[in-house]
Amino acid sequence: MIKLTTIRHSIFFKLSLAFLVVGMIPLLVLSALSLNQFTDQVERNTENNFKQMLLYLSKNADDIFRNYNEISKNMYYNSQNIADRHGIMLEEEINSLGRINLMTINDFLKTILYSDTHIENALFVRTSDQSVFNQSRVNKVLDPNEPFPPVSWAYTLTGKQKLLAVFPPHPETYFGSTRPVITFARNLNDTSGKLGPEVKVLGTLYFDVDLDIFDKLFQQVVLDRRDEVYVIDSNGYILYSNQGDKLGKRFDELAAKRSGTRMLYSEPIPFIGGQVIGLVAKADFFASLTQIRSNVIIASAICLLALLALGALFSRTFSRPVLDIMRLMVRVESGHFETGITTTRKDEMGRLAHGFNRMIERLQLFINDAYVAEIKRKQAELNALKTQIQPHYLYNTLEVIRMSAVADDAVEVADMIHALAGQLEYVIDFGEEWVTVQRELEHLKSYFHLIEVRFDRRIDLQIELEDSFAEALILKLSIQPLVENAVQHGIRPKGGKGTVLVKIEKLDADSLAVTVYDNGVGMDEETLAWLQSQLAEGESVTGKSIGLKNVHARMIQACGEPYGITIESKPQIGTSIQMLYPLRREELRYEKN
Repeated sequence: MIKLTTIRHSIFFKLSLAFLVVGMIPLLVLSALSLNQFTDQVERNTENNFKQMLLYLSKNADDIFRNYNEISKNMYYNSQNIADRHGIMLEEEINSLGRINLMTINDFLKTILYSDTHIENALFVRTSDQSVFNQSRVNKVLDPNEPFPPVSWAYTLTGKQKLLAVFPPHPETYFGSTRPVITFARNLNDTSGKLGPEVKVLGTLYFDVDLDIFDKLFQQVVLDRRDEVYVIDSNGYILYSNQGDKLGKRFDELAAKRSGTRMLYSEPIPFIGGQVIGLVAKADFFASLTQIRSNVIIASAICLLALLALGALFSRTFSRPVLDIMRLMVRVESGHFETGITTTRKDEMGRLAHGFNRMIERLQLFINDAYVAEIKRKQAELNALKTQIQPHYLYNTLEVIRMSAVADDAVEVADMIHALAGQLEYVIDFGEEWVTVQRELEHLKSYFHLIEVRFDRRIDLQIELEDSFAEALILKLSIQPLVENAVQHGIRPKGGKGTVLVKIEKLDADSLAVTVYDNGVGMDEETLAWLQSQLAEGESVTGKSIGLKNVHARMIQACGEPYGITIESKPQIGTSIQMLYPLRREELRYEKN
């Protein structure tokens, strides 16, 4: 009888009873595995069918682009056949005779126009005089108020001098029409001379293609009502879609993936470096499995309700004692030892409660005021440490970001972050006022790396330095503001490529000159005289000259007269800014600091 009572009061007996109830879980697991295997097979078949459809679309789209590429190459047929052209050079034929391939430009455009039924307009822009020749299937007149070609097209073609360019759908505004078309373009390069990386463009052929060519392609595949299919180019612009309102816009792949309600599949279009992307609603994609899954969910819900009912039945015997002990533990953690657990249970939970009460009583004997005071002191020290922010936290954070970029193969971004971290470490170090020329130039190179990336390496930095002056001392952060002024106010307004030269040389036995040259727009005499007077009079300078003013003021304060900044400039030639320092070596650095 005693043994039976002990078993009845044992928590292990109660747990065994619970596990018997949960014994139905393996059955549910087996059912779920079978269902998953079946559904996985259906999902794979459905997914493969959709991928095959995208593969069909991508291959046919690629064939379309390759066909128009071949049409655009008609400009070059016989362009090298001097006998047929009677000795006339290609440039003379285009510019002087107004012909392409021994026919007039307009006749050539008609040949292009009727080489494909979907070509609506054919245009040729001659480079020498920007004349625009055009032919259309219906008599259309170019709108004189609408420039052709648009500036953005010309910019794109400069990067594809020998390739076919594809422009996303757009209205024919230059013909006064809102009908959307896709425009293909190719430069006519002078192939009669010596070929090289730099080619001479004699003109550009443009032809507009009706979107019906893609309509017919998409009509050959079966799409559900909520399916979305996009043909996008290498820049992410939508060339065609069954969603007509999105033509010509950028495809936001990240937003499509983030929605969670759609699945994304894609197939490449090799010729243009684009892809065909399909978005399928998950609910529609696996609609055939809905009923089966619903039945499984209903059965699982019934089992869950049964388990919940059993859990509620045994909650008094399992949950309440545990919750009582947890509440008391929270009070003990807060320093309250005056209460204990009152229980009449005889099972393991009852013995645990009695043991916890005895532990509380013994803890009260060992805790004293000195120990409490020590805890409070440690807590105060911890709070003080938490309020300190060390500069290296920022460096470590930037390093973590840099390594994340390296992991994603974003090497250029990682290099930029590394350069920024080096600059921050250099700038935040408040302990130095004078640094060596070598250290200042290292900081300048890190800064200029960001400039090169920002402006696509169109701006170069050159440094001329004799090794004997690498350890000479100059003011910290004095060269970078002058280089920044040269880039922002010298080279950028001029446009195109530019060069900044930093030259460190010895003027006489006691003077070191640091000169920053740029081949930018320069300054006229009036502006140069005004700027020099401001520096000489020591008045406040704002705007683009604030960096010069700050550096000049620091040099006067640190070195005195006659040291400081002098400026020379010529319009459309460039500007030179010279900083004159006393020649000091590394051994005087700590004394000056």
